[in-house]
Amino acid sequence: MVINPNALGLELPAGTVRVQPSYWYADEHATSGTWSRLMSAREAAGLQPLLLAEPQYLHPSQVDDPDDHDAAAILAELWREIQQEADDDEDGEAADALIEPFTRAWPGLAPAGAPGADPDAVAARVAAGLTEGDEWLKDARGALVPARRSADILAALGWGGAAQHTEAVRLSAVLRSWEERFGIRLVGLGSDLLVVSVAAPPSTPDDALALAAEHYAFCPDAVWQDYDSLREYAAEEVLNRHQWTFWWD
Repeated sequence: MVINPNALGLELPAGTVRVQPSYWYADEHATSGTWSRLMSAREAAGLQPLLLAEPQYLHPSQVDDPDDHDAAAILAELWREIQQEADDDEDGEAADALIEPFTRAWPGLAPAGAPGADPDAVAARVAAGLTEGDEWLKDARGALVPARRSADILAALGWGGAAQHTEAVRLSAVLRSWEERFGIRLVGLGSDLLVVSVAAPPSTPDDALALAAEHYAFCPDAVWQDYDSLREYAAEEVLNRHQWTFWWD
C-alpha cells in the first residue's frame, strides 16, 4: 500500500493516491522541476519519482518481483526469440545484416560505463527536458511509486506497454542491471514508451556497440524501425548519450 506523501509533511503538488496498482499521481501536468521536487518523497518514504502519462496501461494482475529474474538470461532469451521471429517471417537475412558484427549467438553483457555524474542529477536534467520537448511525455504528470529502486517501477506498476514483446518484470530486471552498470534512472513512462537517464554511458564505439545489442534485445522496435544496423544505432543513440528512449509497437 502506498504511504500518502501528503501525510509526510512534504511540499508536493496536489495529487491522489491510487490503488490496484498503488501509486500517487499529481493532479496537474508536470513542469521542468517536478521530478526534482518529488525526490523528497523518495528520501522520506522510499517512493520513486516518475513522469507518468496514460496510466490506463497499468495492470495490477501483472505486478511482480524482479528478484526472481536474471538480466543476462532474459536478454539472451529475447535475442534468440528475435532471430526466430525473423526466420518465421522470412526476414532472416535482413536480421543477420542488422546485427553485424554479431552472430545469432548472444554476445553477452556490455562492460559497465566509467563512473560519471551523479545519477539523480542527470535524471533531473533529463526529466526537465521531457516536460518541455518530448512529444509523447510533455503532458505527463508527476507520480510516486512504492518501489525499492527506480528500475523496479515497471514491475511495481504492472506496466503493459511492451506486453507484445515481454513482461514488465523482466524489463525491470534488465533496468536493474543498467542501473548498476550505467547509473540509469527510469524518469518517463507512457503507454508504450519509456525514457531512462544515463549517468555513465559507454564512451567508446566498441562498448556502445556491445550495449546496442542489449538495447535490441530489450526493445527491437526502437532499433530496426529507425536504423539499418546496430553500428548506426550505437553511434546515434548509445555512445555518450545521457538519455535512452525505448518504444514498442
